[in-house]
Amino acid sequence: MAINYKHEAYPEDVAVLDIERGLLDEIRSHFWQTDTSVGWKSWGYIQDESYKSADQLVDEMVDIVSKNGCLLLNVGPRPDGTIPEEAERVLLGIGQWLEVNREAIYGTRPWKIYGEGPTKLSGGYFGERESQAFTGQDIRFTTRDGVLYAICLDWPGQDLKIKSLSSKSDSSAGKVSDVRLLGVDERLDWTQAEDYLTVRVPSKKPCDYAYTFKIILGT
Repeated sequence: MAINYKHEAYPEDVAVLDIERGLLDEIRSHFWQTDTSVGWKSWGYIQDESYKSADQLVDEMVDIVSKNGCLLLNVGPRPDGTIPEEAERVLLGIGQWLEVNREAIYGTRPWKIYGEGPTKLSGGYFGERESQAFTGQDIRFTTRDGVLYAICLDWPGQDLKIKSLSSKSDSSAGKVSDVRLLGVDERLDWTQAEDYLTVRVPSKKPCDYAYTFKIILGT
């Protein structure tokens, strides 16, 4: 059981900060959460609801987890308790993504930096409508058991370039020993140079959005 709070209602080390329908723009040392809904308009069931896509919510979840948070997702059922078909499709889409990429989310911790890329998010409450579309250069990092996960929030194209994993990066990732793409069996060609870690991306996508590269770090 946990107590959630907003703004400065509690000291930060005794309860979980909740950012309603919003995000943080940096890693928070204390655990936190975003609560939002699959619908843009309401927390309950309404007939003219406008639903978010699974792509949007997966990107949001990945960004939150990379910053030491979690996503609490609301679904408004009909009066008879059934879930609207549109909401069901969103939930199934998130589940399909997790089938491929779950190891980059469950049980992970934030890395030294949350990510890199051109798209900048504004932190704060009720800011989700202001979020910009992510690109293939927008990357979020998570880590678990000595493995680093670099999650591209859109398809990166033929080559993925990660500046934070260059051999001279200030993040001091260390030497990369292997790179894999979750959901793809084939071996990847990659090079760690002074400017970037460059990975040749397979032509076939393993899922529909947010693509996870598993980075094995050497000594």
